[in-house]
Amino acid sequence: MEEISELLMHRREKLKKLKEKNINPYPYSFKKTHSSSEITEGFEKLSTDETEVKMAGRMMSLRLHGKSLFFHLLDASGKIQVYVKSDEVGKEKFELFDLFDIGDHLGVTGKVFKTRTREITIRATDFCILSKSLLPLPEKWHGLQDKEKRYRQRYVDLIVNEEVKKVFLVRTELIKVIRGFLDDLGFVEVESPILQPLYGGAFARPFVTHHNTLDVDLYLRIADELYLKRLIVGGFEKVYEISKSFRNEGMDRNHNPEFTMLELYQAYADYNDIMELYEKLLNSVSREVLGSTKFEFEGNEIDLNPPWRRLPLLDSIKEYAGPDLANKSEEETRKIAADLEVKEDLSRPKGKLIEAIFETLVQPNLIQPTFITDFPIEMSPLAKKHREKEGLTERFELFIGGCEMGNAFSELNDPLDQRERFRQQMELAKKGDEEAQMPDEDFLRALEYGMPPTGGLGFGIDRLVMVLTNTRSIRDVIFFPQMKPEE
Repeated sequence: MEEISELLMHRREKLKKLKEKNINPYPYSFKKTHSSSEITEGFEKLSTDETEVKMAGRMMSLRLHGKSLFFHLLDASGKIQVYVKSDEVGKEKFELFDLFDIGDHLGVTGKVFKTRTREITIRATDFCILSKSLLPLPEKWHGLQDKEKRYRQRYVDLIVNEEVKKVFLVRTELIKVIRGFLDDLGFVEVESPILQPLYGGAFARPFVTHHNTLDVDLYLRIADELYLKRLIVGGFEKVYEISKSFRNEGMDRNHNPEFTMLELYQAYADYNDIMELYEKLLNSVSREVLGSTKFEFEGNEIDLNPPWRRLPLLDSIKEYAGPDLANKSEEETRKIAADLEVKEDLSRPKGKLIEAIFETLVQPNLIQPTFITDFPIEMSPLAKKHREKEGLTERFELFIGGCEMGNAFSELNDPLDQRERFRQQMELAKKGDEEAQMPDEDFLRALEYGMPPTGGLGFGIDRLVMVLTNTRSIRDVIFFPQMKPEE
């Protein structure tokens, strides 16, 4: 700690000396003319015309050679070398580098050339400090095993780890492509409330807050489904929202309490139409963002070329786990779960037991894109009953690389059936199910005005980024993931 304290004090001493020289270490602006990538890509013309360039960035290295020096400047588009010679900038100005440190922001003016090693370089005729760094950058950030520190100090992680920045640039491009794809199909992007008097649209525990003026508790949305369906009732035929949602549940490699999801709804469509739409959407995203429909995720080559496998949920359990759960009672399902040694509270309802069996014994095997279809009605309170299979619903979930990548329904639009489903959910709530869906009378009223046949889809943007960038944890694709408070 003493060594670090001395280092910090040394930087503050340099800051003080800069001020004593009437140099503002935190000026208001710098008029850039070029980025590092523009200089690199336009080198031939810039060097031939002897164009003066002005570039700014963070100093990432410094090599002194007597009366000259080299350093690298990092900006948003990359890194470039700068050469400074004492004779050309003046001895007094050159000596200011004694007061500069790795991590400082500098502005540089000069002309470009190539060194003997053929590296494109700015030959500085002038420079200035733009921000004095008082904390040193870690010397071997790439070798750090302390992931928590990287997540807490994402700003440092982004400075020194180029791969981290690339993941987030992929995320930005991915969202842009999704928007373009849906807009071209005539979908309308909309916004729904984050603060809601009732939460719904998913099985999850909500975050609760309080509105002082109204003196009522409100919930951070767990999904935007019920509001988007209201818009379908209101006459919109294709809507989508890319939204922040919040679920007060555990955190692991696939879950963060605050996450980004996309939900879309299309009138006059069913879950078969949505399957085709989702195949085309992810194909388009993969091609435009990665340049291919094939990519690696956790040691497996994933192939997004359609058609993707379609496998009913109960059939998948029979195929990968053995038992046939069709037409089994809750007690029989409970015994099967116990025999399979599924780690789940066996007093939970039948739907939760089926879900636990699937997640434990089936999901890890679903590496290539697979639509798991036709969920039992106990697991799907907002999905339409299957038109042919008794006790099942028209619902699918997509799995890629063993990760759940989306949930979709032929949406339930029968208000009387929906009311009964809500009643059943309330019974589960009375038995202690904290994730049971609350009845929403206004939503039921909307359905009573009439909602056309509708297909809906929801999927997590964060998980999609994880899979496409071969990233292991959701924390690696969220700029500022939720963390325990620092001690």
